Amino acid sequence: MASQSFGGPAGQIAVMHRILVDEKRWVDEPRFLHALNYCMLLPGPEAQQLAIYLGWLLNRTPGGLVAGTLFVLPGFLSILALSLLYAGFQETAFVAGLFFGLKPAVMAVVVEAVVRIGKRALRNRVMVGFAAAAFVGIFFFQVPFPVIVVAAGLLGWLIPSSEPPAEVLVYAKPSWGRSLRVLAIGLTLWIVPLIALVGIFGREHVLVREGIFFSQMSLVTFGGAYAVLAYVGQQAVETYGWLTAGEMLDGLGMAETTPGPLIQVVQFVGFLGAYRHPGGLDPWVAGLLGSLVTTWVTYVPCFLWIFLGAPYIEALRGRKGLSRALAGITAAVVGVILNLAVWFSIHVLFGQVGEVRWMGMRLLVPDWGTVDWAAVVLAVFAFLALFRFKLGMLTTLAASAAAGLLWHLFLA
Repeated sequence: MASQSFGGPAGQIAVMHRILVDEKRWVDEPRFLHALNYCMLLPGPEAQQLAIYLGWLLNRTPGGLVAGTLFVLPGFLSILALSLLYAGFQETAFVAGLFFGLKPAVMAVVVEAVVRIGKRALRNRVMVGFAAAAFVGIFFFQVPFPVIVVAAGLLGWLIPSSEPPAEVLVYAKPSWGRSLRVLAIGLTLWIVPLIALVGIFGREHVLVREGIFFSQMSLVTFGGAYAVLAYVGQQAVETYGWLTAGEMLDGLGMAETTPGPLIQVVQFVGFLGAYRHPGGLDPWVAGLLGSLVTTWVTYVPCFLWIFLGAPYIEALRGRKGLSRALAGITAAVVGVILNLAVWFSIHVLFGQVGEVRWMGMRLLVPDWGTVDWAAVVLAVFAFLALFRFKLGMLTTLAASAAAGLLWHLFLA
């Protein structure tokens, strides 16, 4: 099933539903939807957590471990191979042309995500206000993504609502003994490798910094992969300097066109960051370790959230305040993803982008003399393919990559 999981979380969840509910009939419709609703409450990639949950539902802990691991493995191997290719042959005309064509198409894909999620989440003017405030906060004032999530959740909790509470389906009664065992094992697997890295390389080594950063990310990644990538892009590009904005787009293109969770793009970030700053290691070894560390701290928490929290969080679904808080977070996430779309677009279409500080705001000012007209043309075709002709994401990405290759080889 993981090998068919293209197209982001929506496509992956659709594949799971078709196979597990319609074809295999291992899970019925109400249980599948209940599991999905539960996973939407948690930080992290909901599709991968849904795979863990359904595996746990069918075969308890061993089933959850197998399902969650195999869901990630094809994407991990694909991104690792592409990362090696990218690092070693980025300057060749063939590879450069493919990624040149991918960037405008990825820009269109992110804008399509804004539209799709916005239609579902912005149900009234209050939610539109949440999205607008989140966009202004992160784009102009660089408010950290975790702060936006917390603020949106608190404000959403306080807003009155007449909607009925969600139905509660309790699968297992909470057990303090089991919970403590799961918590101890999960935290050990999560934290001890980081402590070992600090002991071996020191606190400032890139592998330690990546491990800590992506561990923090796993705690605040509500709203799906696109929202997370806004936070990752802001920090990895502008704060840590692990890669450029264009390379971040290349990584997103890799993740969009390979099986597995879209959030697997963080593996590419971890690889390039360690490859560029090996800290005494061979760059290729550092890149491999960066991939492993980033993937480990991104997904271990997913297993912990599912195995630990299912009985407790399911019970909370009956509380209307929690539903309002989640609605506020989802609305704010639309603004965060819009920030990602604008940020990516500026860096794709212009060769140079400056910054101006004014009254506490950061304004991105592109140099109009450096506009890349080839990228503009490719972006227009990508938008038409997605929005006008409904060609689908993979078709659009493939066509754009091919066009970029032809341009780079024969016209550039």
